[in-house]
Amino acid sequence: MSAAKPDARSVLEAAHELGWRLPPDLNDRITEAIYAESSEIAGRRVRRRGGSMRLAWQEALDRILTGRWTGIPAMVLLLGVVLWLTITGANYPSGMLAELLIDRWWHGLREVFAAMGAPGWLRGIVVDGMYLTTAWVVSVMLPPMAIFFPLFTILEDFGYLPRVAFNLDRMFKAAGAHGKQALTMSMGLGCNAAGVVACRIIDSPRERLIAIVTNNFALCNGRWPTQMLIASVFVGGLFPPALGGMAAAGAVMGVAGLGFALTWLASLVLSRTVLRGEASTFSLELPPYRPPNILRTFYTSIIDRTIFVLFRAVVFAMPAGAVIWLIGNVHVGGQSLAHWMVGALDAPAWWLGLNGVILVAYVVAIPANEIVIPTVLMLTALVTGQAGAGAGVMFEVEEADRFRQLLDAGGWTVLTGVCLMIFSLCHNPCSTTIYTIWRETRSLKWTVLATLMPFVPGIVLCGGIAALARALT
Repeated sequence: MSAAKPDARSVLEAAHELGWRLPPDLNDRITEAIYAESSEIAGRRVRRRGGSMRLAWQEALDRILTGRWTGIPAMVLLLGVVLWLTITGANYPSGMLAELLIDRWWHGLREVFAAMGAPGWLRGIVVDGMYLTTAWVVSVMLPPMAIFFPLFTILEDFGYLPRVAFNLDRMFKAAGAHGKQALTMSMGLGCNAAGVVACRIIDSPRERLIAIVTNNFALCNGRWPTQMLIASVFVGGLFPPALGGMAAAGAVMGVAGLGFALTWLASLVLSRTVLRGEASTFSLELPPYRPPNILRTFYTSIIDRTIFVLFRAVVFAMPAGAVIWLIGNVHVGGQSLAHWMVGALDAPAWWLGLNGVILVAYVVAIPANEIVIPTVLMLTALVTGQAGAGAGVMFEVEEADRFRQLLDAGGWTVLTGVCLMIFSLCHNPCSTTIYTIWRETRSLKWTVLATLMPFVPGIVLCGGIAALARALT
């Protein structure tokens, strides 16, 4: 009859009686070894019985999506596909909405106000200002969100988002942040306001604040049009036509990658300064893959996310439209307020590789990033004396050549375009996101920090690029 094996407790007691010096983490090591052996035994038992096709398929998929060498590339590739579907898929419905809300209804409203004998200033503020700005926001924001959020929800229901957190957990933990910040950052690629709301999934108040404050470094759908248009005109224009599209796409993805790097760096700085503390641990259970629930996907993505965010954007866009029309039509000393503002900001903008038009556009477009390009065009037409669609009226130029000609008349260069792409990433959040940050934190201090912090890397990067470019010329 064989002797019974001594258990771990009796071995430890004997070691203490003999005066042996044991490692302080011996208990943790024993526990980890027990769990590892149990998992191995369970795995062998499942395989010995043949397992199931579903389990084998999930294990094979996990080896790709969470593998040490394949997890990150697969994540980048999948994100690129989602963004490509969002960008290309939104072009057609955006054009349809713009044709309906702007080409038809805007002109129709102008005729109605003229037939009613309404004064010019009233028609300007209500139709050319408030309505037109809101129409731009809806036509640009609604289609991308209606595509991105369902795709994001499908990945969430499928069970992939916990794998994203698994892949990036070690990286964010090294910055003193939470692994789930990878999920909130991904949500911010659709809308920063929605990304801020998604930070509720992080239990630790300190790490939730880090995720909220740094979410603006994720390029939202309101900034993608600016990135793509400027990259196509200025970066793509440096290459032959056959390579221009690829070069422009690479530049945009480079800016998106810079946004991730700044998110990580800002999280590291915050966790070492004003939000100092230990990174919390959490048990991340990778759920089994499952087919998405179509009804849940529709409700969560369209009703709970798209409509909610769009409503907030519209609320802020309407008064912004009135401001945009007023600065283009109210004259002081023979010049419009827009002329005075552009002239005052031209000098500081020069040091950043930008111009006064860009800075004024970002001031008046705080309610929504979607109206930056139309505002830039309106202001450029004003300061260069080109008629456009009328003083203080936003418009877009569909032909790339005409767009480039208008910007060239305003003194734009390749340096201006590159610095604008950087500044589009590193500037204050839109008013919808600022309001959402305040609602989530109920703190003026953290709201102000989240609003102003992105300017620091923006000024450093744009100023450094401008200084280097001038030194080389």
